[in-house]
Amino acid sequence: MKTPAANSGIKQPAPDGFIVVAVLWILGLLATLVSIYVIFVINAASAFSVRDDRFRGEGLVSAALELTAYQLATPPELRPTRGQFNFRMGQANVAVEFRSEAARIDLNVASKEVLAGLLASLGASSENADDYASRIIGWRTAPARGDDSEASRYKAARLKYGPRGARFPHVDELSLVLDLPKPLVERALPFVTVYSGRAEVNVLDAAPEVIAALPGMTRERLNAVLAQRQATGDRQSLLALLGPAQKYATLEGSKASRVTVHTDFDDGLRMSSEVVILVFEEGPDPYSILSWHDGWDDLHTDGAPRISLR
Repeated sequence: MKTPAANSGIKQPAPDGFIVVAVLWILGLLATLVSIYVIFVINAASAFSVRDDRFRGEGLVSAALELTAYQLATPPELRPTRGQFNFRMGQANVAVEFRSEAARIDLNVASKEVLAGLLASLGASSENADDYASRIIGWRTAPARGDDSEASRYKAARLKYGPRGARFPHVDELSLVLDLPKPLVERALPFVTVYSGRAEVNVLDAAPEVIAALPGMTRERLNAVLAQRQATGDRQSLLALLGPAQKYATLEGSKASRVTVHTDFDDGLRMSSEVVILVFEEGPDPYSILSWHDGWDDLHTDGAPRISLR
Protein backbone atom coordinates (compact mmCIF):
# COMPACT_ATOMS: atom_id res chain seq x y z
CA MET A 1 0.00 0.00 0.00
CA LYS A 2 1.41 3.33 -1.09
CA THR A 3 1.37 6.27 1.25
CA PRO A 4 0.69 9.60 -0.49
CA ALA A 5 3.58 11.94 -0.48
CA ALA A 6 3.39 14.43 2.36
CA ASN A 7 1.72 17.73 1.41
CA SER A 8 1.37 16.49 -2.13
CA GLY A 9 -2.09 18.11 -2.43
CA ILE A 10 -1.16 21.53 -0.88
CA LYS A 11 0.06 24.41 -3.15
CA GLN A 12 2.96 26.53 -1.90
CA PRO A 13 2.22 30.29 -1.95
CA ALA A 14 4.04 32.10 -4.74
CA PRO A 15 6.57 34.66 -3.52
CA ASP A 16 5.77 37.07 -6.40
CA GLY A 17 3.15 39.06 -4.43
CA PHE A 18 5.53 39.79 -1.59
CA ILE A 19 8.21 40.92 -4.05
CA VAL A 20 5.83 43.33 -5.80
CA VAL A 21 4.77 44.86 -2.49
CA ALA A 22 8.37 45.25 -1.40
CA VAL A 23 9.36 46.84 -4.70
CA LEU A 24 6.48 49.29 -4.54
CA TRP A 25 7.37 50.22 -0.99
CA ILE A 26 11.00 50.83 -1.98
CA LEU A 27 9.94 52.90 -4.99
CA GLY A 28 7.66 54.99 -2.79
CA LEU A 29 10.48 55.58 -0.35
CA LEU A 30 12.84 56.55 -3.16
CA ALA A 31 10.24 58.95 -4.58
CA THR A 32 9.92 60.61 -1.18
CA LEU A 33 13.68 60.93 -0.87
CA VAL A 34 13.92 62.37 -4.38
CA SER A 35 11.21 64.93 -3.56
CA ILE A 36 13.05 65.97 -0.41
CA TYR A 37 16.28 66.29 -2.36
CA VAL A 38 14.63 68.39 -5.09
CA ILE A 39 13.15 70.74 -2.48
CA PHE A 40 16.57 71.03 -0.84
CA VAL A 41 18.25 71.82 -4.18
CA ILE A 42 15.62 74.46 -5.06
CA ASN A 43 15.88 76.12 -1.65
CA ALA A 44 19.67 76.06 -1.78
CA ALA A 45 19.68 77.57 -5.27
CA SER A 46 17.27 80.31 -4.17
CA ALA A 47 19.38 81.05 -1.09
CA PHE A 48 22.54 81.34 -3.17
CA SER A 49 20.73 83.56 -5.69
CA VAL A 50 19.53 85.92 -2.95
CA ARG A 51 22.97 85.93 -1.37
CA ASP A 52 24.59 86.70 -4.72
CA ASP A 53 22.15 89.57 -5.30
CA ARG A 54 22.88 90.93 -1.86
CA PHE A 55 26.65 90.71 -2.32
CA ARG A 56 26.38 92.51 -5.66
CA GLY A 57 24.20 95.21 -4.11
CA GLU A 58 26.48 95.76 -1.14
CA GLY A 59 29.50 95.97 -3.43
CA LEU A 60 27.86 98.68 -5.52
CA VAL A 61 26.83 100.63 -2.40
CA SER A 62 30.42 100.44 -1.15
CA ALA A 63 31.60 101.85 -4.48
CA ALA A 64 29.06 104.67 -4.15
CA LEU A 65 30.36 105.49 -0.66
CA GLU A 66 33.95 105.60 -1.89
CA LEU A 67 32.99 108.02 -4.67
CA THR A 68 30.99 110.16 -2.22
CA ALA A 69 33.88 110.30 0.24
CA TYR A 70 36.13 111.40 -2.63
CA GLN A 71 33.82 114.34 -3.36
CA LEU A 72 33.73 115.26 0.34
CA ALA A 73 37.51 114.99 0.76
CA THR A 74 38.04 118.75 0.59
CA PRO A 75 38.80 121.42 3.21
CA PRO A 76 35.75 122.02 5.43
CA GLU A 77 35.15 125.50 4.00
CA LEU A 78 34.95 124.04 0.47
CA ARG A 79 33.14 120.81 1.27
CA PRO A 80 29.75 120.52 -0.48
CA THR A 81 26.77 120.02 1.81
CA ARG A 82 24.85 118.09 -0.84
CA GLY A 83 25.28 116.60 -4.30
CA GLN A 84 24.33 113.81 -6.64
CA PHE A 85 25.92 111.69 -9.36
CA ASN A 86 25.41 108.49 -11.36
CA PHE A 87 27.63 105.66 -12.50
CA ARG A 88 27.36 102.24 -14.12
CA MET A 89 29.07 99.15 -12.76
CA GLY A 90 28.45 95.40 -12.49
CA GLN A 91 25.50 95.32 -14.92
CA ALA A 92 23.65 97.98 -12.95
CA ASN A 93 22.93 101.70 -13.02
CA VAL A 94 23.57 103.44 -9.72
CA ALA A 95 22.14 106.85 -8.70
CA VAL A 96 23.69 108.49 -5.63
CA GLU A 97 22.58 111.50 -3.60
CA PHE A 98 24.31 112.81 -0.48
CA ARG A 99 23.24 115.47 2.00
CA SER A 100 24.77 116.83 5.20
CA GLU A 101 23.16 115.60 8.42
CA ALA A 102 22.95 119.26 9.45
CA ALA A 103 19.82 119.36 7.28
CA ARG A 104 18.08 117.40 10.05
CA ILE A 105 17.27 118.25 13.66
CA ASP A 106 19.71 116.58 16.05
CA LEU A 107 17.83 114.95 18.94
CA ASN A 108 20.89 115.25 21.17
CA VAL A 109 21.64 118.97 20.87
CA ALA A 110 18.54 120.70 19.48
CA SER A 111 16.84 123.18 21.77
CA LYS A 112 13.48 122.50 23.32
CA GLU A 113 11.96 125.22 21.15
CA VAL A 114 13.14 123.57 17.93
CA LEU A 115 11.96 120.12 19.03
CA ALA A 116 8.56 121.51 20.00
CA GLY A 117 8.38 123.36 16.70
CA LEU A 118 8.96 120.17 14.74
CA LEU A 119 6.34 118.21 16.64
CA ALA A 120 3.84 121.05 16.26
CA SER A 121 4.50 121.28 12.52
CA LEU A 122 3.77 117.55 12.29
CA GLY A 123 0.35 117.82 13.91
CA ALA A 124 0.75 118.05 17.70
CA SER A 125 -1.01 120.86 19.52
CA SER A 126 1.21 123.65 20.84
CA GLU A 127 0.69 122.54 24.44
CA ASN A 128 1.34 118.88 23.72
CA ALA A 129 4.34 119.66 21.52
CA ASP A 130 5.92 121.59 24.40
CA ASP A 131 5.33 118.66 26.79
CA TYR A 132 6.73 116.16 24.30
CA ALA A 133 9.84 118.29 23.79
CA SER A 134 10.34 118.37 27.58
CA ARG A 135 10.20 114.57 27.67
CA ILE A 136 12.83 114.37 24.89
CA ILE A 137 15.10 116.73 26.80
CA GLY A 138 14.47 114.69 29.96
CA TRP A 139 15.40 111.47 28.17
CA ARG A 140 18.79 112.74 27.01
CA THR A 141 19.73 114.71 30.14
CA ALA A 142 21.64 113.14 33.01
CA PRO A 143 19.68 113.61 36.25
CA ALA A 144 21.00 116.03 38.80
CA ARG A 145 22.14 114.58 42.11
CA GLY A 146 19.13 113.56 44.16
CA ASP A 147 16.68 114.42 41.37
CA ASP A 148 14.75 111.47 39.97
CA SER A 149 11.67 113.37 38.83
CA GLU A 150 11.99 112.25 35.20
CA ALA A 151 12.51 108.61 36.19
CA SER A 152 9.51 108.87 38.52
CA ARG A 153 7.29 109.71 35.56
CA TYR A 154 8.25 106.43 33.91
CA LYS A 155 7.61 104.50 37.10
CA ALA A 156 4.22 106.15 37.48
CA ALA A 157 3.42 105.06 33.91
CA ARG A 158 4.35 101.49 34.96
CA LEU A 159 7.07 101.22 32.37
CA LYS A 160 9.84 98.71 32.95
CA TYR A 161 12.51 101.21 31.93
CA GLY A 162 13.45 104.77 32.68
CA PRO A 163 14.99 107.63 30.69
CA ARG A 164 18.46 106.99 29.34
CA GLY A 165 19.94 110.10 30.92
CA ALA A 166 22.43 110.27 28.06
CA ARG A 167 22.58 110.87 24.32
CA PHE A 168 20.23 109.12 21.93
CA PRO A 169 22.34 106.41 20.23
CA HIS A 170 19.77 106.05 17.43
CA VAL A 171 16.69 107.94 16.29
CA ASP A 172 14.51 104.83 16.78
CA GLU A 173 14.92 105.28 20.53
CA LEU A 174 12.58 108.26 20.21
CA SER A 175 9.71 105.75 20.34
CA LEU A 176 10.66 104.92 23.95
CA VAL A 177 10.22 108.47 25.21
CA LEU A 178 7.28 108.77 27.60
CA ASP A 179 3.96 110.03 26.21
CA LEU A 180 5.10 110.47 22.59
CA PRO A 181 2.40 109.03 20.27
CA LYS A 182 3.82 106.42 17.90
CA PRO A 183 2.24 107.99 14.77
CA LEU A 184 3.89 111.30 15.66
CA VAL A 185 7.24 109.57 16.14
CA GLU A 186 6.91 107.88 12.74
CA ARG A 187 6.25 111.24 11.09
CA ALA A 188 9.23 112.81 12.85
CA LEU A 189 11.86 110.16 12.00
CA PRO A 190 12.64 111.40 8.45
CA PHE A 191 13.54 114.83 9.87
CA VAL A 192 15.72 113.98 12.87
CA THR A 193 19.21 112.61 13.38
CA VAL A 194 21.75 111.81 16.09
CA TYR A 195 24.82 112.42 13.88
CA SER A 196 24.82 116.14 13.10
CA GLY A 197 26.31 117.45 16.31
CA ARG A 198 24.89 120.90 15.55
CA ALA A 199 22.12 122.72 17.40
CA GLU A 200 21.39 124.75 14.25
CA VAL A 201 19.81 123.50 11.03
CA ASN A 202 21.31 123.97 7.59
CA VAL A 203 18.49 125.83 5.81
CA LEU A 204 20.14 125.38 2.41
CA ASP A 205 19.46 121.65 2.48
CA ALA A 206 16.73 121.12 5.07
CA ALA A 207 13.27 119.85 4.18
CA PRO A 208 10.42 122.40 4.38
CA GLU A 209 9.09 120.60 7.47
CA VAL A 210 12.40 121.21 9.25
CA ILE A 211 12.55 124.89 8.33
CA ALA A 212 8.93 125.30 9.43
CA ALA A 213 9.94 123.92 12.85
CA LEU A 214 12.31 126.83 13.58
CA PRO A 215 10.93 129.17 16.26
CA GLY A 216 9.58 132.38 14.83
CA MET A 217 8.84 130.94 11.40
CA THR A 218 5.58 131.86 9.74
CA ARG A 219 3.98 130.51 6.60
CA GLU A 220 4.90 133.69 4.74
CA ARG A 221 8.55 133.51 5.84
CA LEU A 222 8.72 129.82 4.96
CA ASN A 223 7.38 130.40 1.44
CA ALA A 224 9.80 133.29 0.94
CA VAL A 225 12.77 131.19 2.11
CA LEU A 226 11.86 128.26 -0.13
CA ALA A 227 11.39 130.54 -3.14
CA GLN A 228 14.68 132.36 -2.51
CA ARG A 229 16.53 129.08 -1.99
CA GLN A 230 15.35 127.76 -5.34
CA ALA A 231 15.80 130.99 -7.32
CA THR A 232 19.26 132.24 -6.35
CA GLY A 233 22.43 131.27 -4.58
CA ASP A 234 22.51 134.39 -2.39
CA ARG A 235 23.16 132.73 0.94
CA GLN A 236 23.13 135.80 3.17
CA SER A 237 19.79 137.05 1.87
CA LEU A 238 18.38 133.64 2.62
CA LEU A 239 19.36 133.99 6.27
CA ALA A 240 17.85 137.47 6.42
CA LEU A 241 14.50 136.12 5.29
CA LEU A 242 14.34 133.87 8.33
CA GLY A 243 13.74 136.73 10.72
CA PRO A 244 13.96 135.61 14.36
CA ALA A 245 14.44 132.01 13.21
CA GLN A 246 17.92 132.96 11.99
CA LYS A 247 19.19 132.22 15.49
CA TYR A 248 18.50 128.53 14.92
CA ALA A 249 19.82 128.34 11.34
CA THR A 250 23.16 127.87 9.67
CA LEU A 251 24.58 127.61 6.16
CA GLU A 252 27.26 125.14 7.20
CA GLY A 253 27.18 121.39 6.98
CA SER A 254 28.37 118.71 9.37
CA LYS A 255 31.05 116.06 9.21
CA ALA A 256 28.37 113.40 8.81
CA SER A 257 26.49 112.97 5.53
CA ARG A 258 23.55 110.77 4.58
CA VAL A 259 24.10 108.91 1.31
CA THR A 260 21.10 107.49 -0.57
CA VAL A 261 21.91 104.89 -3.24
CA HIS A 262 19.37 103.62 -5.79
CA THR A 263 20.59 100.60 -7.79
CA ASP A 264 18.81 99.31 -10.91
CA PHE A 265 20.15 95.95 -12.09
CA ASP A 266 19.84 94.93 -15.72
CA ASP A 267 17.74 91.90 -14.73
CA GLY A 268 15.01 94.16 -13.28
CA LEU A 269 15.98 93.97 -9.61
CA ARG A 270 16.05 97.27 -7.72
CA MET A 271 17.73 98.07 -4.44
CA SER A 272 17.70 101.21 -2.26
CA SER A 273 20.21 101.90 0.49
CA GLU A 274 20.67 104.70 3.00
CA VAL A 275 24.03 105.06 4.69
CA VAL A 276 25.33 107.72 7.07
CA ILE A 277 29.08 108.27 6.87
CA LEU A 278 31.46 110.36 8.93
CA VAL A 279 34.21 111.97 6.84
CA PHE A 280 37.65 112.32 8.38
CA GLU A 281 39.90 115.26 7.64
CA GLU A 282 43.04 113.22 8.29
CA GLY A 283 44.12 109.67 9.00
CA PRO A 284 44.40 106.46 6.98
CA ASP A 285 40.65 106.01 6.50
CA PRO A 286 38.67 108.61 4.53
CA TYR A 287 35.38 107.86 6.27
CA SER A 288 33.56 105.68 8.78
CA ILE A 289 30.07 104.16 8.47
CA LEU A 290 27.69 105.26 11.23
CA SER A 291 24.48 103.67 9.97
CA TRP A 292 23.48 101.40 7.07
CA HIS A 293 19.96 100.40 5.98
CA ASP A 294 19.12 98.69 2.72
CA GLY A 295 16.31 96.80 1.04
CA TRP A 296 14.94 95.51 -2.21
CA ASP A 297 12.34 97.94 -3.56
CA ASP A 298 10.70 96.01 -6.37
CA LEU A 299 10.09 92.45 -7.49
CA HIS A 300 12.36 90.51 -9.76
CA THR A 301 11.34 90.28 -13.41
CA ASP A 302 9.68 86.90 -12.76
CA GLY A 303 7.31 88.56 -10.29
CA ALA A 304 8.64 86.66 -7.26
CA PRO A 305 9.66 88.60 -4.16
CA ARG A 306 13.35 88.27 -3.48
CA ILE A 307 14.17 89.69 -0.08
CA SER A 308 13.21 92.51 2.23
CA LEU A 309 15.77 94.03 4.54
CA ARG A 310 15.56 96.86 6.99
